[in-house]
Amino acid sequence: MSKRAFIPWPDKRLRTPAQEVPEITDEVYGIWDDMIEMMDAMPGVGLAAPQIGVMLQLAVVDASEARNKRIRLANPQIIERSAKMNLHEEASPNLPGVFAKVSRPRAVSVRYLDENGVIARGEFVGLEATSVQHQIDHLAGRMYFDNISKTKRDMLLRRAKKLNG
Repeated sequence: MSKRAFIPWPDKRLRTPAQEVPEITDEVYGIWDDMIEMMDAMPGVGLAAPQIGVMLQLAVVDASEARNKRIRLANPQIIERSAKMNLHEEASPNLPGVFAKVSRPRAVSVRYLDENGVIARGEFVGLEATSVQHQIDHLAGRMYFDNISKTKRDMLLRRAKKLNG
């Protein structure tokens, strides 16, 4: 089991943009492997490195039913968004016990550095697209609740404070 831990909200690292990854190294692979282990243990469909205190633009996503479609992303950038929106329930292990329905584009095209250090373009739809966008938000220092109304966000954060002390 990974020795890493989720950093708790409101740790300032969750509001700090992560740094670009210049190349894929053994260290990057080790971080990705830890992240996949933690994502599976949640269980969740994605994880961004800042959530575990690693301030690099690294993310992992696996929204497949069989949990066998691991996608490792470095420096992901959305280059196209669909006009059609989807509503998904989103949450974060950094703020346990609360969730919100968030509207995001149903499909996105993303440019990223893949596990081989090659610039790739991925097409993501549905829950996978939601997860990729959620992780890219984390890499930019944003949380999923930044995408809901101020009233709903305030209620969510009050509820989280009660639950998590």
